[in-house]
Amino acid sequence: MSHPAFGPRDGRERNARSPRAPTVGFVSLGCPKALVDSEQIVTRLRAEGYDIAPSYEGADLVVVNTCGFIDSAVAESLDAIGEALAANGKVIVTGCLGAQGNVVRETHPAVLAVTGPHATEAVMDAVHAHLPKPHDPFLDLVPPQGIKLTPKHYAYLKISEGCNHRCTFCIIPSMRGDLVSRPVGDVLQDAENLVKAGVRELLVVSQDTSAYGVDLKYRTGFWKGRPVKTRMTEMVRHMGELGAWVRLHYVYPYPHVDEVIPLMAEGRVVPYLDVPFQHASARILRLMKRPAAAENNLARVRAWREVCPDLTVRSTFIVGFPGETEAEFEELLTFLEEAQLDRVGCFPYSPVTGAAANSLPDPVPDDVKQDRLARLMQVQERISAARLSRWVGREIDVLVDKVDGNTAQARSTADAPEIDGRVYVSQARWLRAGEFARVRVTGADEHDLFADSLTV
Repeated sequence: MSHPAFGPRDGRERNARSPRAPTVGFVSLGCPKALVDSEQIVTRLRAEGYDIAPSYEGADLVVVNTCGFIDSAVAESLDAIGEALAANGKVIVTGCLGAQGNVVRETHPAVLAVTGPHATEAVMDAVHAHLPKPHDPFLDLVPPQGIKLTPKHYAYLKISEGCNHRCTFCIIPSMRGDLVSRPVGDVLQDAENLVKAGVRELLVVSQDTSAYGVDLKYRTGFWKGRPVKTRMTEMVRHMGELGAWVRLHYVYPYPHVDEVIPLMAEGRVVPYLDVPFQHASARILRLMKRPAAAENNLARVRAWREVCPDLTVRSTFIVGFPGETEAEFEELLTFLEEAQLDRVGCFPYSPVTGAAANSLPDPVPDDVKQDRLARLMQVQERISAARLSRWVGREIDVLVDKVDGNTAQARSTADAPEIDGRVYVSQARWLRAGEFARVRVTGADEHDLFADSLTV
């Protein structure tokens, strides 16, 4: 996932200062957790008086926040660094790729500095060394919610860093470390600041959202003078009181996740769970070192839907994991048929440098991986189409992302930005981007809904 290459200006003209403020270009690649890192760095830059340049040529230097999760992401990050060097010449690199030894220096020795992920202070030190911060006694205050790189009406809210799992296909813990949960009071204050600034949807992200607070033994924190346990259930219950959609991503299917489903049924939290199941074969899950079993996952999804029938479940899967047999792949297809998941992403296994799974025997040939990927997505498209058809004829609330004449692109509670489908709304000239609207669903396909606006 990539985001706009250069962060937004805050509306001030550059000539409002004298002398000209030093300017930093910013390229943000990777997942929402990396985007939050980028937002924190951009917020610090603006707080210290730097401007954010709208182009490479207008920048005094460029910061590139990289991704290093899979080989294609590494290639994209290295390409972005090379492009910035060619266009500007002064580049600071941060993010997950920076944690992978000397790969950045070996490919691009001209970069000014390299740091790992969630390293705001190290990035600022590098910026200070190569572009001293300005002195401006009349500097405008940065808004409490910080500088965001997403549209004004939604924002990612990171609640922790790192992960305690050691999945054999993943190298995130080696780059981001073990789980470190943020204080619950800080998380809820950030959420409130965002909502006060006009954010209508809070997308809660971390490497393992349902493990929030485990490292702190769920100790009690405070928000607005009230005691709040550092745990996912209590955190999202309070977050749901702020008046915005609250959407949960990267939720492992632990038993205590059951506690948030009633909050979804009551309308306090968006009825949506992003659960990375990854596979259905018990043997493959053990090889992956995943903390769940397929039969328990299936029972849990069914139980969730009994409590909250409109629950949307999104998941991701890996096909072609080392040793995966045709029978085990068929087991995965059977799981999809039985679970009837609403949204599914699938990836062929990629031997990421440093992943323990690379040493497993019986690698699956690339052509078999691609065949299994195509077969799985064909099955899932049929399931998705059937799940979406349930909405036809119903009235639902949507969050409008874009209006163009008499049509609008919006999202329902079933649609996370950038990864899920859309609701295409007609008779929409009265709608406004960033606002909620009531629509009647008139049609559906494998990915999207079509609707008429009921707002006049």
